[in-house]
Amino acid sequence: MSEYDAIVYDLDGTLVDLVVDWDAVATDVREVYDGANRDPPGEGLWAMLEGAAEVGLHAEVEAAIAAHEHEGARASERLARADDLLDRSLPAGVCSLNCERACRIALEEHALLAAVEAVVGRDTVGTWKPDPEPLLATARRLEVEPGRALFIGDSERDLRTAERAGMDFEYVGEGPSGV
Repeated sequence: MSEYDAIVYDLDGTLVDLVVDWDAVATDVREVYDGANRDPPGEGLWAMLEGAAEVGLHAEVEAAIAAHEHEGARASERLARADDLLDRSLPAGVCSLNCERACRIALEEHALLAAVEAVVGRDTVGTWKPDPEPLLATARRLEVEPGRALFIGDSERDLRTAERAGMDFEYVGEGPSGV
């Protein structure tokens, strides 16, 4: 790790496993659209989130997703890479597709919050992975150039985000999983 000045971790699937029933989340988000008498832009959760602002439902959709993430963060399971975070000597951050508060809850639950200097979630900067801005914002908060940091994650979305941000990437396990 001596070639890097900082490490950025994805959260869910990398440091912890959030206990979230994503099908139930999608159902609740669909109910937000139904309650507003609006057709969602697609059946998938992320399509519904992406299209929410266009129909004036961004805050409501975000709140529905975040409520599940908060509970999932409280019930999350710590993963082995969390020990690496505690043992590291470099500045560390978290860049996640989960909302920032859920990230902080999970980090608090597993006594990891003090080990990170920056937390950027889906709702922190207005865009989310694979857009590079959340990862770039994490690097700025760590006061490191993207090319001098390593992003560790579990998904192809994480890999694409790192590539777009000009940051080296490492899979947490054998290869891509999840979103």
